[in-house]
Amino acid sequence: MKDNCSQYYVNARKAALREYNRCVSKGEPGYLPSLDGLVSNVEIVSEINLGIMDIPMSKIIGTYSHLRSVSFAKNFMPLLKVESEFMIKWVKLCEHHIEQGIQDPIKVYEYLGWYYVVEGNKRVSVMKYFDAYAISAQVIRLLPKKDENNQAISDYYDYLKFNKLTGIASITFSKGEYYKLLIEMLDSFQGPTDAELTKYKYFEKEVYSIFEDIYLKVSEPTPIVCTGDAFIQYSKVYGIPEMYDETDLSSNLKEFIKSLEVLDSDEIINLQTVPIESTPGGLLNALSTLVIPKKKLKVAFAYARTIQGSGWTYAHELGRLHLQKTMEDQVETTYIENVPENEEAYDTIRQLAEDGNDVIFVTSPIYYNETLKCAIEYPHIKFFNCSEYKPYTHVSNYYGRTYEPRFLTGIIAGAMTETDIIGYVATSPTPEVTSSINAFALGARLVNPRSKILVSWTNEWNSRIKFSASGNKLICRGADILSNRTLTVPHTVSTDYGVYSMLCTVDREKKAPDKYLATPIWHWGIFYEKIMRNITNETYKTVFDMFSGNSNLISFWWGMDSEVVDIFYSKELVPQETQKLVNLMKNMIINNTFNPFTGPIYDQSGNLRIREDDYAAHEEILHMDWFLENVEIIE
Repeated sequence: MKDNCSQYYVNARKAALREYNRCVSKGEPGYLPSLDGLVSNVEIVSEINLGIMDIPMSKIIGTYSHLRSVSFAKNFMPLLKVESEFMIKWVKLCEHHIEQGIQDPIKVYEYLGWYYVVEGNKRVSVMKYFDAYAISAQVIRLLPKKDENNQAISDYYDYLKFNKLTGIASITFSKGEYYKLLIEMLDSFQGPTDAELTKYKYFEKEVYSIFEDIYLKVSEPTPIVCTGDAFIQYSKVYGIPEMYDETDLSSNLKEFIKSLEVLDSDEIINLQTVPIESTPGGLLNALSTLVIPKKKLKVAFAYARTIQGSGWTYAHELGRLHLQKTMEDQVETTYIENVPENEEAYDTIRQLAEDGNDVIFVTSPIYYNETLKCAIEYPHIKFFNCSEYKPYTHVSNYYGRTYEPRFLTGIIAGAMTETDIIGYVATSPTPEVTSSINAFALGARLVNPRSKILVSWTNEWNSRIKFSASGNKLICRGADILSNRTLTVPHTVSTDYGVYSMLCTVDREKKAPDKYLATPIWHWGIFYEKIMRNITNETYKTVFDMFSGNSNLISFWWGMDSEVVDIFYSKELVPQETQKLVNLMKNMIINNTFNPFTGPIYDQSGNLRIREDDYAAHEEILHMDWFLENVEIIE
């Protein structure tokens, strides 16, 4: 037994040396962190004795004193030499653990959700060597003074609320908001009835610990993000099950982790704001002709609702027909409409993959998770989802810079309002919708500094009934111009572009829409044609290779300069001088000589968001979560 335990020490020390050298080579300390150094400049407002409890080994990351920390590498394996007194004590503890199990509690301080050993460092080292899950400990919590300007302390207070509610101490996130999000997710979680376990403890033991084990295995040698962050991102897509199928989980995670680094970053990457034009007859095209088989690509479109019943779907169908007509020798297209607006959409989209399609366009953001699940299963198929920027590796997003034509319709609204109160019906406050509202408000204010924009939410992306109800609410609040008013009479713009709502004047006596003035329009056919031409001559693949070598990581966000988005307005109803201004501003936007978000711009609270002579970058617009000073949200 002793000989075996001596060999265990030799093995543990080798692991310690490897970890120490790995850390040093990266410019990091190779020893354990010590708590005495961490809290030397922190105001501790209380020491709370939490009593004896089992704590996760994964959250024991250091010692209390620096003197003890230098005996161990960062993985808590021993660094001191073989045949040292330290080794003799470590081996004896090892023998005791194998024969009887280590039961005496260690003593630790808990600080910011992590544990630092005061007494029992060797016991922790032995238990970590044998990959134990938890150890009994006397825990004393060091509570720092609350400080909203210190992100780590602010996040810790979120952890304390989470820990008090759930009793879970094994989950760590890089962002405090994730604790709140997990509580929301667990509201609907129902584990099996077990008198010995609360649903939270069941979740921790039977769900999260399984995820953690498999995630760490498929992430070897080093996880891209911490396990808690990975779990949150994975659960956003797949939900939280009562129990994982470990084979499926392992398979899905191997692909999903490719997205984790991107998801953990707030940076905008691989964003295409202008079309990549191919060069007919060029070298790239000539080479592609030699290597690409002469066959038609199968392209499928998944539609929400029906072509006849939804203007949004009708607009995409016009785009599909354009693609089929302009590239009939290179592609064959199919579509499926009325895809279920729930988890059953996964089966529908998956069937399109099984049918042998090379490219699948899913034309609504409500299917994003289902699209991603299929894309992970079928990495050889190119999946596109029509939605705002979402940086998953497996699905390309495509959308238009809708704030550009919204700015122009705002000019028309500001010029034609008589009450200075303009209504705006909107779906929900996503960054894309928020930036469009702000751009509309900027356009109105450009010609009418007194204008005020009232916004009413529908919280539904395609309901004519809710859009009409919100519009009526705005009319009652005094709006004489409405943006996104549902059409009540036929209009040629519906047939031409699939538009079912427009900017309109209001008959204030009848409190009903009067004249239809303008609307942003989509030319989806232009997008579909340009993307498919790039795919057929391998320009698409070349673009991806320039960024990362990954053939699926990119988002397309094209504007008026690409003709994917545009504006329609009535030349009979919009005043001539206003038309001139709209056309002038449109040309300036197309030529990139004007940005609607040019400062100075202040938000509702009077904060300067964009400085004078500066303008919002793409990243700021894609993450916009504030409203202009002349915007009011009504209930």
